[in-house]
Amino acid sequence: MTAYLPEGNLINTEENRNSLKNLQTLGDAMREEKILEAVAVVCDAKHNLIVDLGGIKGIIPREEGAAGIKEGTVRDIAVISRVNRPVCFVITEITADENGSPLIVLSREKAQKKCMENYTSRLRKGDVIPAKITHLEQFGAFADIGCGIVALLPIDSISVSRIEHPKERFYSGMDIKAVVKSIENGRISLSHKELLGTWEENAQRFTPGETVTGIVRSVENYGAFVELSPNLAGLAETKEGVKVGQQASVYIKSIIPSKMKIKLIIIDTFPYSYSPHTPEYFFNGDRMESFMYSPEGCEKIICTDFSDN
Repeated sequence: MTAYLPEGNLINTEENRNSLKNLQTLGDAMREEKILEAVAVVCDAKHNLIVDLGGIKGIIPREEGAAGIKEGTVRDIAVISRVNRPVCFVITEITADENGSPLIVLSREKAQKKCMENYTSRLRKGDVIPAKITHLEQFGAFADIGCGIVALLPIDSISVSRIEHPKERFYSGMDIKAVVKSIENGRISLSHKELLGTWEENAQRFTPGETVTGIVRSVENYGAFVELSPNLAGLAETKEGVKVGQQASVYIKSIIPSKMKIKLIIIDTFPYSYSPHTPEYFFNGDRMESFMYSPEGCEKIICTDFSDN
């Protein structure tokens, strides 16, 4: 179910490049209604997108710029923001401009509707899909799940370890995996933390007696929570001067699976600037029915159920 990829993931493929070679290959792609990608270089005063087809001019008329533009349910920023970025499209007409030069008329809307009909409308809770981060807000990240169709990944679904802003995990343009969390009235909501491993899978990478690096995520009057990995944090004794967002070297006192607890001692803290890197995924399948974060035998149960019940 991954034929419809996030925008930007098709542009450098051999098949896409071959389809953009010349007028003949463009004509073949039009007859096949093939979805292609190229870079939008200009958005003119009428909000038509001008697309560079390897020396041949392509144009996406404003109303073909995105599904929902015609109906007024999508704002023009969805078109304007594509300048200098790859856009997906199908070719609807091969004609000539006023100077007699070839002009290829394109539709991004038709590409998106094909994606909706054949891909996103068939997604179910628990499906694991590729996505590309498009922009970040305080409350979450927006991700392209295919042909520029965007879904929300709420901040509390990004990782088990809490963060203040999605920029601590992602950057615009980052390719990630996500799991379909819910579908309501055609709107898809995503989750990410279930792909980052259980408590036990993460804890197995650490051993009592080690001193390791972490990030201070919260400071309470009873201690400081230090992230050891995106899905694992431990509690350290309070120490003067410790602040949220600092990097910390911590000594691991104990790891207690039955209580999902890791006891730490903060050795030192340092300034830290976020530099997100590609997430490490523990789950490599294309569907999950449920995710049990808690270790076996733990009294506290943390589980995500993706069944349709």
